[in-house]
Amino acid sequence: MKTVKISDVTLRQYSLNKDSELSFKEKLEIIKSLDKLNIDTIELPAINDEKADVLMNKTAAFSVKCALSASVGYTKESIELAWSSIREAKQPALSVALPVSPVQMEFTCHKKAPKMIEMIKEMVSSCRFHCENVEFCAQDATRAEASFLYEAIGAAIDCGANRITVCDSAGVMTPDEFHSFISSIFENVPKIEEVELFCEISDEIGMATACAAAAIDAGAAGIKTTVNENGIPTLEAMVHYIERKGNDKGICCRTKVTELIRNAKQMRFMLQTKRGNTSPFDNGVSDASANICLDANDDISEVVKVIHQLGYDLSDEDNAKVYESFKHVALKKHFVGTKELEAIIASCALQVPATYRTISYVINCGNIITATANIVLEKNGKQLSGVSVGDGPIDAAFLAIEQIIGHHYELDDFQIQAVTEGREAMGSALVKLRSGGKLYSGTGISTDVVGASIRAYVNALNKITFDEEA
Repeated sequence: MKTVKISDVTLRQYSLNKDSELSFKEKLEIIKSLDKLNIDTIELPAINDEKADVLMNKTAAFSVKCALSASVGYTKESIELAWSSIREAKQPALSVALPVSPVQMEFTCHKKAPKMIEMIKEMVSSCRFHCENVEFCAQDATRAEASFLYEAIGAAIDCGANRITVCDSAGVMTPDEFHSFISSIFENVPKIEEVELFCEISDEIGMATACAAAAIDAGAAGIKTTVNENGIPTLEAMVHYIERKGNDKGICCRTKVTELIRNAKQMRFMLQTKRGNTSPFDNGVSDASANICLDANDDISEVVKVIHQLGYDLSDEDNAKVYESFKHVALKKHFVGTKELEAIIASCALQVPATYRTISYVINCGNIITATANIVLEKNGKQLSGVSVGDGPIDAAFLAIEQIIGHHYELDDFQIQAVTEGREAMGSALVKLRSGGKLYSGTGISTDVVGASIRAYVNALNKITFDEEA
C-alpha cells in the first residue's frame, strides 16, 4: 500500500490575499489543527515582516510534530532568516520556489535558462547547508521546455534537494496530459526515484483534483492541498478521494478522516475575510440597538427591554432564563453588548425541557499528556459521571458525555467562534448531532470554549431526547 503524502499550503496561499486579517492566534490555531489531522507537511509563507513572521514561525516550530516548511526568497539572506525561524521544529524543511518556464523566468527573475540553472544550484545548495530537508518547487513547470525542466530538476537533486514539486501554475493540462507529464519526468530525470515528487496543480479549468489523482497513478509521492477553495485541490477532496479509491488503487494517507470535516470547517471560518462584520446571531439589529451596553447592575426589566429592542418576543420563562445567564456573564465581563446578549438568547431561550443538565466538568490537557475529561450530568435528579480521553479537550469531553448516555451520535458539525473580542471574549459553540436521519443543533456560550462546547452538545442531546420521548 502506497502512502500518499499531503502538503498543506493554506497559510502560504492566504498570505497572498491582500484582505487577509488573520491574527497571530488564528494562524497558530490553523497550524495546530492541521497538525492534529496528521498532515505530513505544513507550508509557511515567506517572511515579510521580520519580527512578526519570525515569531510566528518559531512558535509554530515548538507547537507541531509534523514537518514544517518555510519558504525562502531569492537571496541567501532570506534563507538564513527562514532557517532561523524554524530550526527548532521537529521536522524543519526549506522550500526554494523558482520559475522554470521561459516567460516566468524573464518576468520574475530577469534570467535566461543558463543563469536560472545557476540560481537553482546556488539556492538549493545554500538551503542544504542548513537543513537536511530541502524542496525545489518548479513553478509553471507544465509550460517549461521539457529538456530545461529535466535539467533544472536534475540540478536541484544534485545539489541536495530531496523533494521536487512540479507546478501546473496556469492549470493548462487535462488528467491524461498530466499523467503523461509526470511519467516523462520519471523517464527523463536521473535520480528522480531517489527523491519525493510532489505536484501543485491549479484549478483554472476545474480539473485539479482529477489531475492530482492522475499524478498519483503516474507515481507522484504527494499532493499539495489547501483548506480553503483557493485554486488548487482541497484537503477534503484529496483525502476523500484517497479514502474511497484506496483499496482499488493501493493507496492511503495519514490524515485523520473522521476529524477532517469538523476541523476543516473551523479553519474555513477563521479564513473568511471580513468575518467580523457578521455573526450567526445578527438579525438585522437597528443602529439604535447596535451600541447597547448592559452591566451586572441592570435588573431583569432593563434586560427584557433590550430583548424587545432586538426584536425578540420571549415568554416570561425564557426571559428569566436569559436574565439568569446574562447575570452570570455580566459578573465575569462587567459589560454585555448586543452580540453577547443575542448569543445568550440563542443559547437559553426557546429550548426544550432539559433532560440532562451540566453539573460540572474537569478537563486535563497539555502538550505532553493526553487530554482527559471528567463530566458530571444530572438526569431525573440523579448525577451521572463519565471519564474519557480524547484527541484534545473537546473531543475528550464529547466522548465522556457519550459514556454517560451510553450512545454515540454522529457529530455532523462543530464550530467555535468568538462572539466578542478581547482577553475575556465570549466563545460561542455550535454542535449538530445526527439521529435517525435528522439533525439536531445545540448552542452554548461561555468565556471558556470547552464549557461552551459541552453546553452546546448537551443542548443538542436534550432536543434528541425530547423528540425520542414525545
